Amino acid sequence: MGKTFAEKVLAKKAGRDVKAGDVVVVRPDFCLSHENTSAILRTFQGIGLKNVRDKERVVVVFDHTVPASTAAYADAQASVRRFVREQDIPHFYDLCSNGGVCHQMMCQEAFAAPGLLILGSDSHTCTSGAMGAFATGIGRSEMAAVWATGEIWLRVPQTLKIEVTGHFRPGVGAKDLILRIIGDIGADGADYLSVEFHGDAVDRMTLAQRMTLCNMGIEMGAKNAVCKPNKEVLALAREKAKNPEWGEVWADGDAVNLRELSYHLGELPAGVAAPHTVDNYRTVEEVAGTRLDQVFIGTCTNGRLEDLRTAAAVLRGRRVAVRTIVAPASVAIYEQAIAEGILAELVRAGCTVYPPGCGPCVGVAGGILGDGETCLSTANRNFRGRMGSRSAEIYLASPATAAASALIGRIAAPETIDTDGEAI
Repeated sequence: MGKTFAEKVLAKKAGRDVKAGDVVVVRPDFCLSHENTSAILRTFQGIGLKNVRDKERVVVVFDHTVPASTAAYADAQASVRRFVREQDIPHFYDLCSNGGVCHQMMCQEAFAAPGLLILGSDSHTCTSGAMGAFATGIGRSEMAAVWATGEIWLRVPQTLKIEVTGHFRPGVGAKDLILRIIGDIGADGADYLSVEFHGDAVDRMTLAQRMTLCNMGIEMGAKNAVCKPNKEVLALAREKAKNPEWGEVWADGDAVNLRELSYHLGELPAGVAAPHTVDNYRTVEEVAGTRLDQVFIGTCTNGRLEDLRTAAAVLRGRRVAVRTIVAPASVAIYEQAIAEGILAELVRAGCTVYPPGCGPCVGVAGGILGDGETCLSTANRNFRGRMGSRSAEIYLASPATAAASALIGRIAAPETIDTDGEAI
C-alpha cells in the first residue's frame, strides 16, 4: 500500500515507518517566529535554559508591525534584538533592506524546500507547503520547548487530496480557487488533515499561486497544505536551499486518502469570502455593487510580484475611487516592482504603498478600519475586528477583483470594468 506525502516526510524525520494516526518525535529543519518571539522568549527563559539548542535552525522575521507602531511593540522588538545578538542567531530579518513577511521569506529564501519539516509560531506557516515542505503552525509554548529540546511530537495526519484540472478563466486565479474550496468544505472541513493539491493545473501554477493555495490551508483547519514541486520550485531549491538535505517527496499513486475532491478551473468564477468568516463564500456576481471604504492589496496571501502586476494592469491609466493600500510581501518584491514601474503605476492610480509587512492585515498599523467601514482585502482572514473596529466588514478576494473594485468603490469582477474604469 502506498504512502501519502505526510506519511513519507514524517517517516523520514522519525527514522521509521509510520502511518496516519501514529505519534512521532521529530526534529524540525527550521523554526520560524516573528514579533511573537518576545512572548516565546519569556516562556523559554522560564524553563531555565540559557541557550537555544539549534540556533542555526531558528528563523526570526519582523513583519507584523514594521516600523513599530507603538512603544510596546518597539520594546518587544528591542528584547528580541538583544536575544538574537546574545544567541548569535544567524537567520534574523529585521526592518532592513532584505526583509519581508515571514512566510514570503521562508519560500523566497528557500528555508522551505522539498521534503523538509518547517515549524512556525504563526498559523499561516502552511504557506511553505508551496515549496514541497511539510509546514505547520504551532503555539508559542510549543516553540519555546522546541528551542529547548530541538524536537517536537506530532500525530501523522490523514490526507485530503484535491485534484485540480484545466485553466483559469480571465480575471480568475488561485485566490478564487481556494476561497471556493473553503466555502465548499467549511472552516473545519480539513481539521488536522494534510491537504495535497494534485493535477495538471497545479503542475502549471507558479510558486506565487501555490503559496496562495497553501497559505489558506489553515482556514479550512488543515495541519499542512502542500503542492508537488515543479520546475520552478526545484530550481529555487537548487539555487538557494538553506538545508542541503532537502529532497523531492510526493505521495504514491495508491496512497490511502481520507477524502478526495476535484475542481475544474474552467468552471470557476471570481469569488469572495463575505463577512465574517472565510467559509462564507459568494461569487463576485452575488455581492457586486457592495459599497467599499477601503481596498487592501498585499499580505502573505497575495503580496507577491505577480499579484502587484495584476493590480497594476487593471489600474493602469485610471484612478481609484476609494482609499487603496498596497503592501508588497518583501523588500525584494518591492525593489522589483520599482524596477518594473509597477509601484509608479499604482501611485499614479491613487494607491498608497505601505512597507512590506502585515500591519493592515492584522489591524495594528497602516490601514485600520473605523466603525461601520467596509474593506475588500486580498488577505486570508475576515474575522470581526481583524482590521480594526468590530463593526467594520471585510470581504476577501483576489488582486484582480480588488483592483477592479477599487476603481468604482464597489465590489466588481475584473471583466465588468470597461476601458474607462466604469462598471459595465
